[in-house]
Amino acid sequence: MIAFGLLALVAFSGVFSASVPFHPLSDEYIDHINSLQTTWKAGRNFPKDMPLSHIKRRLGALESESVENLQAVHHVIAESEVIPDTFDAREQWPSCESIRLIRDQSDCGSCWAVASAAAMSDRICISSNGTDQTLVSDEDLMSCCSKCGDGCDGGYPHRAWEYWQKSGIVTGGPYNSTTGCKAYSLPPCEHDGTPGGLPQCPPKGYDTPECVLSCDKGSSLSYKESKTYAVEAYTVTGYVQQIQLEIMRNGPVAATFIVYSDFLTYKSGVYQETSFDYIGKHAVRVIGWGEENNVPYWLVANSWNEDWGDKGIFKIRRGTDECRIEKEISAGLPRL
Repeated sequence: MIAFGLLALVAFSGVFSASVPFHPLSDEYIDHINSLQTTWKAGRNFPKDMPLSHIKRRLGALESESVENLQAVHHVIAESEVIPDTFDAREQWPSCESIRLIRDQSDCGSCWAVASAAAMSDRICISSNGTDQTLVSDEDLMSCCSKCGDGCDGGYPHRAWEYWQKSGIVTGGPYNSTTGCKAYSLPPCEHDGTPGGLPQCPPKGYDTPECVLSCDKGSSLSYKESKTYAVEAYTVTGYVQQIQLEIMRNGPVAATFIVYSDFLTYKSGVYQETSFDYIGKHAVRVIGWGEENNVPYWLVANSWNEDWGDKGIFKIRRGTDECRIEKEISAGLPRL
């Protein structure tokens, strides 16, 4: 009986974690995922004929380095402190507009910089009780932090936080924005499966912008005086409670996770991998948590614009280190 149970468990697991003979962007693949009746729904986010290489280059969290050289923070929960079942940073700090902003990394593997700069912006607002709505420039971080990685060819989120503490990052918002020193220079481009008003992404993607130590043309701001800094940069241990306490107390964090082919089709529900087909590693911003149909999840903001997923947001299973999302959490505290 025990042997039978083990075999049944293996067989059941195989249904949810097996490669299938369909292209990851095909209708058949989407139908297959939905036929499993797992905890999430698949749909079209990318055109059927888009080469997987175009998607892989947007997965810019490099794998060859860990966060071990970054100090680890350990939170002690107070007797009167309660971790709620549901937490959404957008609702907790409604005056902080940056938390609701879904950034667009464009056709570039800058997720490591975009996710980090987004969380930094959130934390400046939170630490100032909503009085400072400064956006940290992902462009400045991506193009000028040589120790963080290689710009559009990928980087390390934890080094982005170290760079913020040691060198500072200027202000700057999304593409074509004028509030701040240096806006993101790579334009949003069409990468989902439905016709839209955006131009097509370039066939070979964008190159890393040149590091320019001055504000955008037409800006009256000073590059040096526009710098923002962290007073502390650290990692958070991979325990659920520690990550929750960090987000509750200080705001969203940057995280990396392994991307399998099925993730590309996510539309709603609580994601858990159904495929062994490794695509790459991605950096995102965790903004909260909750539970759906008795499945605990992390609430996460992606950076593939609002056309992807659930208006740019996804949920991923919490407490099981799904796709290793609980292993590499980086954060820091802003200098006000």
